Amino acid sequence: MSLEEALLLVVRTLFSYVIVVLIFRMMGKREIGELSLLDIVVYIMIAEIAVLTIEDTELFFAYGVIPMVVLLLIQRFTAWLSLKSAWFRTWFEGKPSIIISQGKIDEYEMKKNRFNFDDLLQQLRENGTESINDVSYAILEPSGKLSIIENKEQNMPHNDQIKGLVLPLIVDGKIQPNALKSIEHDEDWLRHELDNRGFPRVEDISFCSIDVNNQWYIDRKNEK
Repeated sequence: MSLEEALLLVVRTLFSYVIVVLIFRMMGKREIGELSLLDIVVYIMIAEIAVLTIEDTELFFAYGVIPMVVLLLIQRFTAWLSLKSAWFRTWFEGKPSIIISQGKIDEYEMKKNRFNFDDLLQQLRENGTESINDVSYAILEPSGKLSIIENKEQNMPHNDQIKGLVLPLIVDGKIQPNALKSIEHDEDWLRHELDNRGFPRVEDISFCSIDVNNQWYIDRKNEK
């Protein structure tokens, strides 16, 4: 390799580095464990394109930049669509699954998510949980991480709410039936509670949740 070729390789590497960093910055800040399927695919493809652009010195550099920009636009569009459409967000990114509910393991949810007992025990160990008996709820997040809520207050009375868990009842103006089922209530009960709190229309609510202390959080759509 001549000195001229080596300098060209260095320049292309530095330029590729700057382009990739700028594109990743424009994609937004997310932790590695929170990356969606599309994020991972886009990152891998951009990395492959950058390597090809660096290695093939005869390839015009714009041929690598153009597909990177296209991938950025795809990622930004799907991120925007995820914010606007709950259906797309659920279909594309998945939704949380309750693996352990009130100390009972849900084998159906585990099978549906291809999550076995070895995976469960491993994540419990990583969380520092000594025994399944200590777990009140375990929620498998779309990222694959297991969120564990330990039942530290064994004598705390049950009050129709999931202990230690903030439960979303309405998301993007849509009632979450599985959440209502978890607290053994129905849609009529929810609408009655909302009406008493001055929210007669579910469609006007962007987010509504309830916690262990029966504390409600209600956010109206487009409220400033």
